[in-house]
Amino acid sequence: MRVRLEVAKEHDVPDAELADVADVARLLELDEADVREVRVVRRALDARRRLPRPVFRLTLEAEVTRSPPPSAAKRLLELPKARPRPNPPSAPPGAPPVIVVGAGPAGLFCTWLLAERGAKVILLERGKPVDRRARDFGRFRGRGELDPESNLCFGEGGAGTYSDGKLTTRVKDPYVREVFERLVSVGAPARILVDAKPHIGTNLLYRLLMTLRARLLELGVEISFETRFARLVLSEGRIAGVETNKGVLQAPRVVLAMGHSARDTFASLAASNVPMIAKSFAVGVRIEHPQDLIDQAQYHCQVRPRTLPPADYSLTHEVVGRGVYSFCMCPGGMIVPTSTEPGTVVVNGMSTARRSSPFANSGLVVQVGPEDFAKLGHGTDVLAGARFQRSLEQACYEAGGRNYFAPAMNVMDFAKGRASGRLADSHFRPGLAATDLRDVLPPIVWRSLHAGLRSFDTTLSGFASEYANLIAVETKTSSPIQIPRDPTSWQVPGFAGLYVAGEGPGHAGGISSAAVDGLRVAERVLGSL
Repeated sequence: MRVRLEVAKEHDVPDAELADVADVARLLELDEADVREVRVVRRALDARRRLPRPVFRLTLEAEVTRSPPPSAAKRLLELPKARPRPNPPSAPPGAPPVIVVGAGPAGLFCTWLLAERGAKVILLERGKPVDRRARDFGRFRGRGELDPESNLCFGEGGAGTYSDGKLTTRVKDPYVREVFERLVSVGAPARILVDAKPHIGTNLLYRLLMTLRARLLELGVEISFETRFARLVLSEGRIAGVETNKGVLQAPRVVLAMGHSARDTFASLAASNVPMIAKSFAVGVRIEHPQDLIDQAQYHCQVRPRTLPPADYSLTHEVVGRGVYSFCMCPGGMIVPTSTEPGTVVVNGMSTARRSSPFANSGLVVQVGPEDFAKLGHGTDVLAGARFQRSLEQACYEAGGRNYFAPAMNVMDFAKGRASGRLADSHFRPGLAATDLRDVLPPIVWRSLHAGLRSFDTTLSGFASEYANLIAVETKTSSPIQIPRDPTSWQVPGFAGLYVAGEGPGHAGGISSAAVDGLRVAERVLGSL
């Protein structure tokens, strides 16, 4: 019989000794000969203050030849139910092609399942392949030369390529496991299948994406890079194709899987009367600390043991009904410029697989909504949130010196309401410009950040330290719009044959949930062929 139980292991126990037969036998009051095939199915680090040392909480599964006695049965966990797998119908022979717009997680996973089931897929991506995209990123970061079509948001893999490669998600969809297994099949480390906080890292995502591209080409997918969506082509009230910068492509089914930065696409869809709503999101700054400071606060030691990963954190606070929270925390990471439009400054965080940078960073953001956009003079239409984002990004470009340097302020100065002009050490490129962020951010944002920062400093010692900086501006925590879907067909109401998937249309947030959404949309498309 198969059993599941939890055990605790010291953080310095070698991986080879985690799935230990003796541990299982002892806890279940069985002989070691009764226990077989022990494996780790989940691993979570527990570093709570009440513990003398951090430990790993392991969920183990094992095959046992006899039932544990009643005195040990209380240690058994409920076994998970059988997990559903995608099993849509295959595309019929001669079915017309499906156009997928966007090669981020949603578009790639949607394309993958469609192609596996025999559909002819044309995948359009406005940016470049990941290897060429990396060179454009290097020029922007090193020399401040922005390519509006090839940057940290546009290109193969989408915005998630230049992130922590974080796969943690609140989505409880059983397809999350399907996404992880598919990622492992194209080169992701197998540990993502068991880690409670799985991540891949930007450097591994490069190779993974190139392997996935080869897989899609083998399945017959036609991939067209540097092909920017311009508008929908309609015929008698239904989708007939898309117009791009390279011409018109015809297809009766189109999946829009653009990212959260595709403001020109949002505007084009609004002009075509595609239904959409303005939604709330969060804006703020990136906060950057020495990683050692976060390790000391979280692990309660002066030097982090080599057997522990760089420490992370998750912080929340509420200011008069407005949420303030950390976002996309990157231990051992770096802050990177993520502008997509000339004359704007935007920042985000990323990490490599080893998380070996001496810095930790996180978004520190404030919830904003349509009422705020109207009060700040950006209107009440569906694109008001996008205009609000752009206004912040343009203000930061001006404050940084009009050369893509990011405005920054020492955290302690910000907390004490002063502007000394000094900054803590940072590896941010192209560079930082010392700025009083109260002159750049609207009061609803900086006042909420100020209150949140004071709260977070009591939770995590040293958070408001003089060794940390606030770097502006973080605007792209999620899409500023949402496009509705019919609850049954998942097509956009009033636009037969039009589907939307992922983060840009407002149906996901992060790599995992976007990939899941792509699979779910592919199922609906296949069911309609």
